[in-house]
Amino acid sequence: MISKQKGISLFNDLKLDKVSMKAYFKRIGYVGKAELNLETIKRLHALHPEAIPFENIDPLIGVPVGLSLEQVFQKLVDRGRGGFCFEQNVLFGAVLRTLGFNVVGLSARVFWEIKEGEIRPRDHMLLLLDLDGISYLLDVGFGSASFSAPLVLDQEGVQDAGHNQYRISLVSGFYYLEILIKGTWRLMHRFGLEHQMLADYEVVSWYLCTHPQSLFIKDLMVAKSFSDGRYALHNNQFTVHRKEGKRIKKKLHTVEEIIEILKDKFAINLPAGEELKFKLQGFIESKP
Repeated sequence: MISKQKGISLFNDLKLDKVSMKAYFKRIGYVGKAELNLETIKRLHALHPEAIPFENIDPLIGVPVGLSLEQVFQKLVDRGRGGFCFEQNVLFGAVLRTLGFNVVGLSARVFWEIKEGEIRPRDHMLLLLDLDGISYLLDVGFGSASFSAPLVLDQEGVQDAGHNQYRISLVSGFYYLEILIKGTWRLMHRFGLEHQMLADYEVVSWYLCTHPQSLFIKDLMVAKSFSDGRYALHNNQFTVHRKEGKRIKKKLHTVEEIIEILKDKFAINLPAGEELKFKLQGFIESKP
């Protein structure tokens, strides 16, 4: 449980004022009173990724990414943008802390869409929340495989979390999160319960945004949930995943098509300038 580390948390000092909370609720479409119960967490966890997309446009075009609460709020709420896991979960964790929930940040080593045998650093942020003696795993920033409802950390067996089914296993002191895809369990990431601070995330975020081999500066990655599925865009490949029904894939052949998808399906207020169009043209030319 969270209390084992005496409540030391990145979010102890990250709180939003009333005006900012009102703006956040408007951004995600939350209506009604936010009470300290599981129902509130479920609603917030579902609405956030439906309104605020996962996207890596800033790293892709060389714009620095800041992780202070002021920076992520201004980008994801005020400017109508999305972001990747650190931005998304810093904001979400601060919202929960402001409401009075006990939440901490964790880090995970990702295995999703990774070549067999490849070992990556712990470059993903997720959240752990304690409510009435039960620990819940939260994450609004994993992208195309995100779960859209809290997962009980120590519950054995399958958990239905919105668009997919998941399970968490504890092996030799580490938790393994898996997702069921077409009848096969696939490992998403492995994590421990050591609490992380902002400095821990800033180091990894800088690596992801600057290292020559990082996918965050090489590929366009965008995802956004909707009521019964999820949109995903990887370079010029647009995919619609539905909980029930066939997956639909569409290759985009022009920069204008990609721009239209980013605005229409992902509702991203795109940055000004020609840098993004230049990057998108490269995907069109190299991905026939």
